[in-house]
Amino acid sequence: MLFEPNHLLASGNVANVILLGILVILGIAVLVFILIIASFFKLWLQAKLSRADVKFSELIGMWLRKVEPRTIVLSRITAVQAGLDISQRDLESHYLAGGRVRNVVSALIAANRANIDLSWKTATAIDLAGRDILDAVQTSVNPKVIDCPDPRKGKETVDAVAQDGIQLKAKARVTVRANIDRLIGGATEETIIARVGEGIVTTIGSALTHKSVLENPDNISKSVLAKGLDAGTAFE
Repeated sequence: MLFEPNHLLASGNVANVILLGILVILGIAVLVFILIIASFFKLWLQAKLSRADVKFSELIGMWLRKVEPRTIVLSRITAVQAGLDISQRDLESHYLAGGRVRNVVSALIAANRANIDLSWKTATAIDLAGRDILDAVQTSVNPKVIDCPDPRKGKETVDAVAQDGIQLKAKARVTVRANIDRLIGGATEETIIARVGEGIVTTIGSALTHKSVLENPDNISKSVLAKGLDAGTAFE
């Protein structure tokens, strides 16, 4: 009986420690919850003021599904401000599929401004296929020039020998416009460069003299175009 007060004191200390631990855990949980709410509140308010409403519960749902809420919300705001109605669910679905959401939204806006018929389904399919849909739309509006051969590969000219034994060095520049309908499965710039190089070699090699090539360089262009330079490619 002499040890009972000490025993009660020890039990009280343990209870106090447990209670303190519970309070600390609750405090940390509340603090984390407040921080999460605060971070989401700014995005929610931005969307609300931009008339691109996103529910608060959806923001928390994105976070739980490991979707970047900021990417989805800002992309939706950008689309709405440009007059495009792209749902939050569509944006989130493309994000989860590994797509570049902001790139697709920018491409759709650019296409809309240029009166190019480009749907969300087509744009996301092109993006998931690994093509840069924004670059394709820009190339469709503003044609790009392809050098042949590609100077980045370290070769400046295409060399070929005419039938008189004289070697000629040539290079060409091709202006192309992206064909959005053929982006999926269409060949890339490397195919264009290869076909032009083949046309140069064939034209020079079939010439009786090198002078005929120098006098009529248009024969090279005619030879390349006759073989269908853009057939099966993503360009026209």
